[in-house]
Amino acid sequence: MNQQNIDKLKTLKLSGMAEAYESLFTKAENKEMDFDTLFGILIDHEESRRKSNKLNRLLKQAAFPEPASIEEIMYYDDRKLDKDLLQRLASGSYILDGRNIIFKGVSGAGKSWMAAAFGVQACRQFFKVHYTRLPDLLEEFKLAKYQQDDSYVKLMRKLLKVDLLILDEWLLHALTNEEAALLLEIINARRQAKQSNIFCSQFDIDGWYEKLGDGTLAEAILDRIIHDSYDIFIDGKVSMRERLGVQKQTANDKENNNFL
Repeated sequence: MNQQNIDKLKTLKLSGMAEAYESLFTKAENKEMDFDTLFGILIDHEESRRKSNKLNRLLKQAAFPEPASIEEIMYYDDRKLDKDLLQRLASGSYILDGRNIIFKGVSGAGKSWMAAAFGVQACRQFFKVHYTRLPDLLEEFKLAKYQQDDSYVKLMRKLLKVDLLILDEWLLHALTNEEAALLLEIINARRQAKQSNIFCSQFDIDGWYEKLGDGTLAEAILDRIIHDSYDIFIDGKVSMRERLGVQKQTANDKENNNFL
């Protein structure tokens, strides 16, 4: 009878309940468990399994370039990070409010890693996240625009289903008028849908204007971003790549010394 129940649960795609049911009845002391207690344990296990599967699916779909987490943020004094602000943002309130985050800093400051950490945190809260480079996103939209079908509309609809869009290499290079016009459509559509974005830029906001080419387009794009964004500058005299490289080398040296 126990095996029949397990098989039926699996057929109904209740694998979490099946696993818990099988585990419980391998121990004799659990066989006299009352129904409510047993049923509660089965439900809890199924819920936990489904949440875990959903999180793994969201992380895979987000396509983060590297693993990162809020808990691993390094608050070195020279980085001048506002820990209280970052912890408040980690709650996901900015996504619920439809606001953005701008991470600024020189190459190696840790902008992409920080954005990925916030993206992973959003996935933990079961928001749908997508990470991409701005040049890749614009190229994708340009190709869709020239198709003789509804590829562009489908691509925009797909993007609007994303709760948090992470745009790395934001305005690293100057955009053409065509690219700026496409970017305006994307930013405007997401703003109207009250969806959030994270921008990773090597340049201060004042330097974005000239990267956007046409004055009217630049003003329209910036107006839809800067007033709804948390502006976070990541300082630091030493790049995070160098710091992490030194830490890794130090750990390897210790391991070799212990081996010797």
